[in-house]
Amino acid sequence: MTQATLLVIEGKRADHPAFAAALRKKGFEVELVTSGSQALARLEGKFDPDVVVVHAASLRTSGKRICQSLREKMENLPILLILESGQEAGKTSANVALLLPFTIQKLVNRIRHLLPGDGNNCIHAGLIRLDVENHTVRCFGKQSRLTPRLMSLLKILLDHRGEVIERKSLFSQVWETDYTDDTRTLDVHVSWLRHAIEADPKNPKLLKTVRGVGYRLDV
Repeated sequence: MTQATLLVIEGKRADHPAFAAALRKKGFEVELVTSGSQALARLEGKFDPDVVVVHAASLRTSGKRICQSLREKMENLPILLILESGQEAGKTSANVALLLPFTIQKLVNRIRHLLPGDGNNCIHAGLIRLDVENHTVRCFGKQSRLTPRLMSLLKILLDHRGEVIERKSLFSQVWETDYTDDTRTLDVHVSWLRHAIEADPKNPKLLKTVRGVGYRLDV
């Protein structure tokens, strides 16, 4: 299982603890930015973190506006907000608010609770997080539940990512049959899968049709 990816929004204040470096030491893949606008720009660039950590205390802000902007950008994105000691969290778009001071282990524990896919069998490939155990996929900040057939289809495409798979071969593997004369059902399932993993299913960037041949997953 690939390490979790965090987007950490953290300023540089000598009178406040910094967490980005410590989280890297704990095994997370950390992308560090110093403002909410930088964070939104990274999300625009098709960066899809598992959790966003908003270190509002280091930014001299309540963090509410940043969290709201992030929530509007990616509705299901888990957000953890770090506030000054004694500061009221109030109404916020964050999933969790932590008040300073606290240990790095407490922060790690809270982040782990927010991570998508608690199952033991997860496949990470580019923007795609497929939780085989819980039959869910997350991509572009969107989480969807998959039918067993769609699970099988995506898993085969992931196993052969970057390769063109002929329609008849793909149909035969997913439906476990030698009858491959009618593959229209496959096309319908590909359409459903695109709705689960694509930002714009009508203009797919990941699951491509190779005209006259089959399909290819580019991640």
